[in-house]
Amino acid sequence: MIIIGQTLVSEELLEEQFVCDLNACKGACCIEGESGAPLEQDELLKLEDSLEAARPYMRPEGIAVVDAEGPYTVDDDGDFVTSLVGKHGECAFVTFDEKGIAKCSLEQAYNDGRTSWKKPISCHLYPIRLAQLKEYVAVNYHRWQVCEPACACGKSLKVPVYKFLKEPLIRRFGEAWYSELEDVAAAWKPMD
Repeated sequence: MIIIGQTLVSEELLEEQFVCDLNACKGACCIEGESGAPLEQDELLKLEDSLEAARPYMRPEGIAVVDAEGPYTVDDDGDFVTSLVGKHGECAFVTFDEKGIAKCSLEQAYNDGRTSWKKPISCHLYPIRLAQLKEYVAVNYHRWQVCEPACACGKSLKVPVYKFLKEPLIRRFGEAWYSELEDVAAAWKPMD
């Protein structure tokens, strides 16, 4: 692990390669899994405030769930997550483009200037997952079979995880933090 400020960063962010290939996976991370997208405490109000802006982009099934249950719920681990269509279904905020690729209605509202909040940081950072420890935030690389096309694409383009996720890493931790990560990566020599 690499210590940067109050974070413990997995070396895999420097060593593994990753570039989303939505034509191959169709955005499976938004429609598969056991619970919704993890939400940080300060995102609950942001999600509620962005709901009306996202509503025109949402599917009727997602609107029905949000109207009945709210935009988020608590999963089996006691964490706040986005609501799902069905117990283990799609995120309530998922919509599909003309190619059948999952898109985020929250992000579409943001891209169209209707809200100032892009989407949950857990979605923006994926395949990075954060875990709050006592004094640190663990910044880990998460492996999931639905992302195999992204791993292959990243390898072919030679793009490490941290470079692919520069924007959300800066969004979450700031420019100075990311600059320090780049310095570490430049000097990094993986162990054999």
